[in-house]
Amino acid sequence: MNKSTNKEISISIIILFSISLIIIPSEVYADEIKVTSVGLDETAIVTAINNSENEIKTFRVWLGEEFNFKSFKTEKGWTGEKNQQEVIIFTSSETVKPNELVKFGLKTDKINPIINWKALDQENKIIDTGIIKLSKLSEVNQNSNIELNQNYNNNGISIFSESTFRVIPDKPNAGSTIRITGDQFAESQKFDFYIDTERIGNFITDSKGHFITTMQIPDLEKESRIDFKIIGHDKIEKKISLKLGENENRSIENKNIRFEIKGIPDIVYQGEKLEIEGTGTPGKSITIEIINSEKTIINTRIAVIDKTGTWKLSEPINIALDAVFGQYTITVSDGREQILRNWSVETNKIIIINPEKIKFDVGELIKFSGTAMPNVSLELILENSLGDEMASDIIQVSDSGIVKFEYQTTENEDKEGTWTLIATQNNNKEFIYTGYDVLPTIPVNIKFDKSNYKNTEKAIISLAGKPSEKISLIIITPSGGVLGTDILIQLKPDGRGEHNLDLSSYVSGMYTAVVKKGGSQNSENFSVGLLTGSGEINAEVTQTEYNQGERILLLGSTTNPNSLLILTLMDPNGNEIKSLEIASNAEGMFSEERLKIPSSGKVGVWQLLISSGSNLNKVEFEVFSEIVEGMSIRATEKVRVGDLLEMSITASKKTSIVIEIVDIKGNEIQKLTCNTTKEFKCQPFWSVPKYTVPGTYTIKAYDTSSSTETTFEITMK
Repeated sequence: MNKSTNKEISISIIILFSISLIIIPSEVYADEIKVTSVGLDETAIVTAINNSENEIKTFRVWLGEEFNFKSFKTEKGWTGEKNQQEVIIFTSSETVKPNELVKFGLKTDKINPIINWKALDQENKIIDTGIIKLSKLSEVNQNSNIELNQNYNNNGISIFSESTFRVIPDKPNAGSTIRITGDQFAESQKFDFYIDTERIGNFITDSKGHFITTMQIPDLEKESRIDFKIIGHDKIEKKISLKLGENENRSIENKNIRFEIKGIPDIVYQGEKLEIEGTGTPGKSITIEIINSEKTIINTRIAVIDKTGTWKLSEPINIALDAVFGQYTITVSDGREQILRNWSVETNKIIIINPEKIKFDVGELIKFSGTAMPNVSLELILENSLGDEMASDIIQVSDSGIVKFEYQTTENEDKEGTWTLIATQNNNKEFIYTGYDVLPTIPVNIKFDKSNYKNTEKAIISLAGKPSEKISLIIITPSGGVLGTDILIQLKPDGRGEHNLDLSSYVSGMYTAVVKKGGSQNSENFSVGLLTGSGEINAEVTQTEYNQGERILLLGSTTNPNSLLILTLMDPNGNEIKSLEIASNAEGMFSEERLKIPSSGKVGVWQLLISSGSNLNKVEFEVFSEIVEGMSIRATEKVRVGDLLEMSITASKKTSIVIEIVDIKGNEIQKLTCNTTKEFKCQPFWSVPKYTVPGTYTIKAYDTSSSTETTFEITMK
């Protein structure tokens, strides 16, 4: 595109944006959204007026056959992208509310195109769609010098108090052509147009007192403020004062600015933004096109180089959280020169784990694989669509950094929906989604920068969900009530968001933050004003023996209520496996079940340390090797008649187990059954009858594929 063509496009679009309000609307085939268009040669302005009850978030346009887009222009705050199907998608962070309007400038390769359009709401649902035909813009005489035989009547008052006019653009340059339009002047009268004291031209109003014309500004040497005047036959005048810019043509001739692009790093991470700018010849339009590593055009932008020779994209380029990795290319062209630059899209995530399938069928084995930091423990928790934990583990990542995680689903038992794998390594946390019997949707997630705050601080809340969606934040008080009103937060185009929560009015205690979007919600606990120094700590676990992979339930109390506690799980070698911050409640009680023995944890005596300032308690328990295949059983070694015999059976799958108690002669004394939990365990009891003969007895446990047995002794009281 040459220099004069660029200038034509720019002037055409400025003219059309400025006068679209006084053009008769074109035919529109829609009711909810009123769409009009006006055209000048290949340039058109589309105006969309929202007459619906919905808010417009996205506006799409495409042309009929044999027509192609050459360029487009948006209002401030809007961005446009042209996809491979030649559809221009206009979006904005601010919606077009009912009774508001938005305008777009389009340039096509041929005149009078048929333009198809579609308006969508914030949920990407269609509000309305239609087709528009261009209304042709009437010709305007340049600096018309009116002949005596032209039809006008200079009688009566020429200019009234309500008469108004304007100059387009509102900051014209010396030596440039301007457009003047006005309303509510005397009808069918001749008027003279002056710049300061110099008469520039004249014009005639129409039968409604309206006019539109063009004039040429003299080639003044310096920037100054000048008066634009309209004077009628009766010497009544109307004027406006504007600051005049430099002669645009002269400034271009005197400047030789190199065409450049800035703001392109070698590496860009998913979720980041690119602020792209550069330099070039003033007044030129430039086209920016971005192609990803799959050779697909993902973004098209247009910018104008200002009179100082600089340009900058009005909106940054967002690198999506799911952007394809690899080399990206940006092409910037001013019609005569073209610049190519490359960057690589990488990830700054420490944890990169993905499901092997987007959707798993019922009864199928769900598999995840990926990488994490080598030689550092990684906690994995798989939750179903209701937020219930289905499986979890703490693994020690090997030198290779490779991570694998599996869960065997059960038909008619496991709940269908979007399942979430929560992976945590040190301070890094990632949420990975997959669908069980349905395609997954992205829920909303919440994370605090720490767990306990002073009421003089602000809690920094990080949020993640669908790009640009609005979510509600609710705070639940320690007493269970709702604090204040819902806080509305809009996520950024990359799906991330942040909110600073003012805690100055919060009393001491444990709070819960709940984020909601539609039927999806998530929550996180945090505390305010809790102090260490709990006084005496009493604590115990519900078992003295655990298998590898088993969860630990801790119960306890503190002398001082609302105290901050730190739990630390230690293996037999003294290695810290996991650390948590919890708090005792207003009665000084606490419980915690987020601790779990890793599936590959060391066999031996483990410790759970509970501390609060100088106060410390230590709980010990023994960990045994988990059974890989088959079944294992443990039971009380000695039990007296009339007492309860406790048994603990572990299988390698969900199953129904039959238990037989047999005397020394092989006679069956008692027969029981139990079903294993999701952790493949069952813990039956047998009340030893008072008439039972003392001696050695055998417990036999079996299912359809495995069996085991052990002995115990019955004694007299």
